[in-house]
Amino acid sequence: MNKTGNNVAEFMEERILTKGNNQQCARIQTQSWENTMSRLLIVRKVAKKDKKQQFTNLFHHINEALLRHSFLKLKRKSAPGCDGVTWQQYVTTLDENIHNLHQRLNKGSYKPKPARRVFIPKEDGSLRPLSIICLEDKIVQQATVEVLNKIYEIDFLGFSYGFRPNRGQHDALDALTVAIIKRRVNWVLDLDISKFFDRVEHDWLLQFVQHRIQDKRVIRLWA
Repeated sequence: MNKTGNNVAEFMEERILTKGNNQQCARIQTQSWENTMSRLLIVRKVAKKDKKQQFTNLFHHINEALLRHSFLKLKRKSAPGCDGVTWQQYVTTLDENIHNLHQRLNKGSYKPKPARRVFIPKEDGSLRPLSIICLEDKIVQQATVEVLNKIYEIDFLGFSYGFRPNRGQHDALDALTVAIIKRRVNWVLDLDISKFFDRVEHDWLLQFVQHRIQDKRVIRLWA
């Protein structure tokens, strides 16, 4: 009880925490993350049990532990968004920043910032537009994906490889190679939807998401 009181006092007075207190904070963060993952696994079990289940209470899973974990998963050398904030700047006061972000999410005052648009040259001489979003928007997106993956990974078929965790184009090519070698294949179809992400109907996309996700606070993050 006294130790807890000392930690709170040191935090409020912005004193330098001792090594023991740092270790205690690390244990608390680890326990918080383990509890978060346990709750997300329950979401996955429910999604697997009933593939028509609609989820109305997901937003609370986007807590400080998940936001911190999502930040640490980001690429540290990525170009900053329009606000100019880099990974290295944000991490210097990480706990304070994550707490502030979580508070804004809960209050409904969080608003994504405009993306910075750059153009990347392609091999055919054309330019590919690339939107660079701000660091906090990346954190919120990553955290939301972490929650939604527990539901949609149950729904996806095994031969789907695009934009899924621990899967990529090389895994798809490996699977295709095995299929060609072990099965009789007469033809292979290769196609791409031109500028899909530029032209996708946002409203229709939200309607499809809402077949499973009925938590308005989660939907509001995209609207």
